[in-house]
Amino acid sequence: MLDGITYGGFNVIDIQELYRKTGLPVIVVMRSYPDFEKIISALRHFSDWEARWNIIKKAGEIEKLVTGRNGTPIYIQKAGIGAKNAEKIIHLTSIRSNIPEPLRVAHLIATGIILGESRGKA
Repeated sequence: MLDGITYGGFNVIDIQELYRKTGLPVIVVMRSYPDFEKIISALRHFSDWEARWNIIKKAGEIEKLVTGRNGTPIYIQKAGIGAKNAEKIIHLTSIRSNIPEPLRVAHLIATGIILGESRGKA
């Protein structure tokens, strides 16, 4: 389970390759639908922007999913797992919010390490 497919300055995770190399299904969770115009604009600052953009496109369809009691949607992409199973995993692991617990707790820990306390959405 990943929190988005870009990390630390637009390092892009190829979720299809991650699945092929590990044999483990991959589910990407996003709080909001990506603004592709802004993403392309930011990527153009890199000499290899087209390769990064192709990885983002190759990640597959973005699906809207409502998990929490408040009805706030999240968006997912997946590799190596069907829509029904991905949805079931997301619902089973979204206990305290619409974000699955593994990602929520990882965010709390990382923010606590960096800032000394957790702030914002987790």
